[in-house]
Amino acid sequence: MSTTPSVLVISAHAADFVWRAGGAIALSAQRGSAVHVVCLSFGERGESQGLWQQEGMTLERVKQARREESSAAAEVLGASIEFLDLGDYPLRVDEAAQDRIVGIMRERLPDVLLTHVPNDPYNRDHNLAHETTLLTRMVAQAHGHDPSTKPLGAAQVLQFEPHQPEVCGFVPELLLDITPVFERKTEAMRCMAGGQGHLVDYYTELGVRRGVQARRNGAPKSVTHAEAYQRTFPTVGEELR
Repeated sequence: MSTTPSVLVISAHAADFVWRAGGAIALSAQRGSAVHVVCLSFGERGESQGLWQQEGMTLERVKQARREESSAAAEVLGASIEFLDLGDYPLRVDEAAQDRIVGIMRERLPDVLLTHVPNDPYNRDHNLAHETTLLTRMVAQAHGHDPSTKPLGAAQVLQFEPHQPEVCGFVPELLLDITPVFERKTEAMRCMAGGQGHLVDYYTELGVRRGVQARRNGAPKSVTHAEAYQRTFPTVGEELR
């Protein structure tokens, strides 16, 4: 893996990557990594409460608002972004969408994939995003799949923290120091305020709590904010640490 690993984020809805991985995205981009976000849906039905409270709102207007919000947030974080518009509540990922994601993986060859946990009982769209990530990763690694393109390597899949971690079986294995970029994450979160403004305070407070935990696990006192991640695959090393 290079010193500036490239990152691909598979986000079920158009705001998930901001709340859960905005710090990691901004930190990676600041260090020179290529970061690309794939939003499987706009979250137009189930994750745009604030927009639906506006008079005369329509599905297409919600989608457009979410596209604009997420694009602005991605720009703040330093990432590129695209939208597959697969619908939400429920999310449905067909074969054509899977092929498109495989193509993105083989084009970008990320070192790290960020996505949801495998079992979120509150939101099954998140589960499908996780399974889609693993499935397309497997296909993208196959040497016999489209020999004209380069196979994906052993990209780690890091699961970002769900909204209800205890119920989802989420176990933090990496507390990522995002102190240097937390103001940027906050700015990106505010871009999403039209649809889910109530979550800005929640994820701000979560960043502080994870920062406290990072210090308790050996981080220097200068660490004030962190994000939590769980690894899907073993890591490889030459020493016990």
